Amino acid sequence: MKHLNAGLAFAATLSLFATVAPARAEPPKNIVLVHGAWVDASGWKPVYEILTKEGFRVSMLQEPETSFGDDVTAAKRLLDLQGGPTLLVGHSYGGSIITEAGVHPNVVGLVYVAAHAPDVGEDEGALGKKTPSVLGKTEGAIKVTPDKFTYLDPVQFPKLFAPDLPREQAEFESRSQVLAATQVFTTPLTAAAWKTKPSWGIVAGNDQIINPDLERWYYERAKSHTTVIPGASHSVYESHPKEVAEIITRAARSIDQPATR
Repeated sequence: MKHLNAGLAFAATLSLFATVAPARAEPPKNIVLVHGAWVDASGWKPVYEILTKEGFRVSMLQEPETSFGDDVTAAKRLLDLQGGPTLLVGHSYGGSIITEAGVHPNVVGLVYVAAHAPDVGEDEGALGKKTPSVLGKTEGAIKVTPDKFTYLDPVQFPKLFAPDLPREQAEFESRSQVLAATQVFTTPLTAAAWKTKPSWGIVAGNDQIINPDLERWYYERAKSHTTVIPGASHSVYESHPKEVAEIITRAARSIDQPATR
């Protein structure tokens, strides 16, 4: 009888531990994609289609590009709607947005796609001047309206922004640009989510808009898991959607517990 009672007590103890042991969190199912300056979220469609087939719930931000504060607010508004753990992905200027907005409690990881990743007190405009791109060295490529909104010269857009896209597509995008306020590039950040949350970075090997060396430097500083896509342009998310979606999928599936540093 003593052995029976001891066995029952042991079984009860195991049951108690099974009850109180914390359940392992599942990888995030929500993904939010953030576009960069001068374009809109429609460019994410090829990546969106792959990710949704993989079972993810994908949302795309359409930030107004009227000010950095407006764009971060728009990102946080969309993150509020996710209702759970979310992987936040940013392209180009969208990297600055996800760096600031990524402190949102729903965000469990960041993916930078040929993107900026400034620190607190930094802005991408100043960092870009320190490591200039082909765009930065091309006089007159960036046009400014009288009310201080910028756009990329439509004639130069295909060869600078999207040289590896079909010519017709690149020309269409050059004529459907979302003009971006000059201040979106020069507003210092007040938060840097990559300091506290895991991150992944994609270097576009033939990026003419952001110097690939600057992208590498960002990701090395953030201790991001970095992938280089050789020959890819700044439009890497459109020209290499399978590779980009694969990295995003891998990132999402590797986050199976609360993010820690």
